[in-house]
Amino acid sequence: AEQGCVQRQQGLGVSVEGRGIQKWFFSCYCRLFDLDPDLLPLFQYNCKQFSSPQECLSAPEFLDHIRKVMLVIDAAVNHLENLSCLEEYLCNLGKKHQAVGVKVESFSTVGESLLYMLEKCLGTAFSPDVREAWSKLYGAVVKAMRRGWDTLPEGD
Repeated sequence: AEQGCVQRQQGLGVSVEGRGIQKWFFSCYCRLFDLDPDLLPLFQYNCKQFSSPQECLSAPEFLDHIRKVMLVIDAAVNHLENLSCLEEYLCNLGKKHQAVGVKVESFSTVGESLLYMLEKCLGTAFSPDVREAWSKLYGAVVKAMRRGWDTLPEGD
């Protein structure tokens, strides 16, 4: 049932190919920076520190980051029945996030921002069942990414 909820929503505009989907992910990151402005310094490209969320959100490198996030979500949705096939990739993604200073605790804020975006994007189609299905999918992705932290030796 959860798989059907997520996959039906993908058809409502939450796929990477969806028209205008970048604008929704843009809203996700606007929400993220509203909820936790301290995350802004983590988004540095070519050693450039952004002075505001708006400056970051308008950078071409940030739009590339949004595309990468969209691809990860799309892969997770397309592999709902077998998320384990993404395990190594997600674990390595976790290592990359840790290397740039992301804290595991930040994933809850990211998840909240993702659900906010989905609610705005899907409107009345964002039912409690759909919310729960997306929460579980996001939780599974984060669990796999956290293994990237767990595999690092102490002191790294």
